[in-house]
Amino acid sequence: MSGKQKTSKTKKIKIIIERSNNAFSAYAENAPGVYGMGDTVEEAKQSAIEGIRLLKKYNKSENIPAILMDDNEVVFKFDTESFLNFYKKIFTNAALERMTGINQKQLQHYASGLKKPRPSQVKKIESAIHNLGKELLAVEL
Repeated sequence: MSGKQKTSKTKKIKIIIERSNNAFSAYAENAPGVYGMGDTVEEAKQSAIEGIRLLKKYNKSENIPAILMDDNEVVFKFDTESFLNFYKKIFTNAALERMTGINQKQLQHYASGLKKPRPSQVKKIESAIHNLGKELLAVEL
């Protein structure tokens, strides 16, 4: 029996999703060379995951970012504008106002890109969405 135990910790590959005028782009914040693009968020996500697979398949190990060599988990991160636009069919500005305390006009400015939210406002939105997720996970029908 070996005295060594494998203490592998799963690393998170953070993929940023952003909206441009006519498409969504995706790029890994912490894994150089990982990119994706699509007409929808889902297409951009799948494109980025395919980018990881192709990067690993067609490159020598010394050219592959170290984070991709270990056990990893892909996490998608939205900028506020892209998040608000992607989920606008689910979360109205009125609902988001009730959840976050941020007025609807301000939320619309964030969604249109007219204004960028302060970090504290981003945190309010993120916390409200996470709290809703926790509440929904506790529901039984």
